[in-house]
Amino acid sequence: MSGDNYYFGDSVTMHGGTGNTGIVKNQAAADPSPVAPALQEAVDELRRLIEALRDQVPAASAQAIDDSLPALTTDAGTAPQERHRALMAVAGIAATVGAVGQPALEAVNRILGLLGGQ
Repeated sequence: MSGDNYYFGDSVTMHGGTGNTGIVKNQAAADPSPVAPALQEAVDELRRLIEALRDQVPAASAQAIDDSLPALTTDAGTAPQERHRALMAVAGIAATVGAVGQPALEAVNRILGLLGGQ
């Protein structure tokens, strides 16, 4: 097998010269997949519900809700594990306050279902 060459990806060989600029790819990143309208609606509803819930929970729980808000979005830049952590935090708070938190808990479960149980 001596002398066999296997190349994967780009390979550039330059012999002398000046002004070499390297490889110009001219590739565009693919657009992230659009957010399903049902998921966007569910996230918007959850955010509305937890804003109302926030005023009815102890200060420590309100702070946990505030800390979770940045990850409760459909933005593709949000890491799935961060979103899941935030959803679980909100679900835990909603579950501890009983009937007042039930709508928020149901909204979290709806989002988890739309995300495939993430």
